[in-house]
Amino acid sequence: MTLAIVPLTPLERGQLHVIRLRALRNAIVLLVAAGAAEWFVPNLPMPGLFLAPVILLALWMVVLAPPRRWRRWGYAFTGTELHVEHGLFTRVHTIVPVLRVQHIDVQQDVLERLFKVATLVLHTAGTDDNVVILPGVARATAEAIRDAIRERIGSAAHD
Repeated sequence: MTLAIVPLTPLERGQLHVIRLRALRNAIVLLVAAGAAEWFVPNLPMPGLFLAPVILLALWMVVLAPPRRWRRWGYAFTGTELHVEHGLFTRVHTIVPVLRVQHIDVQQDVLERLFKVATLVLHTAGTDDNVVILPGVARATAEAIRDAIRERIGSAAHD
């Protein structure tokens, strides 16, 4: 048995901006906490003991990490399967047979709407890992995949 290589489609560029803004939100929380620690902890051996490393971490979170995370995602819809691949150190390639899908959601939060991307969420039958999430696809693409899966499931139910 040979495994056919399925060419993957990268996520929409808007997802990179979503990842970066979510990282910025988290970095601001860390910076505020570090600033408060600098302010409230008396007699620090040197100024910036808390703030300096958090600034470096925040820069990494907002500038360097998002493009790497974004590039590590890909997907392919073959009509009978949805392939989703992600991960930097541990690559995860999930293959969802269409006939195993029980429920499909297309979600958009405020940032995703702003950058015109959506998240496709598939709920599958019978496993512990029964939710497969595909972020960062165009809303039209997510809806097209959802509709194709729904049609395929509907036709299989009538067979």
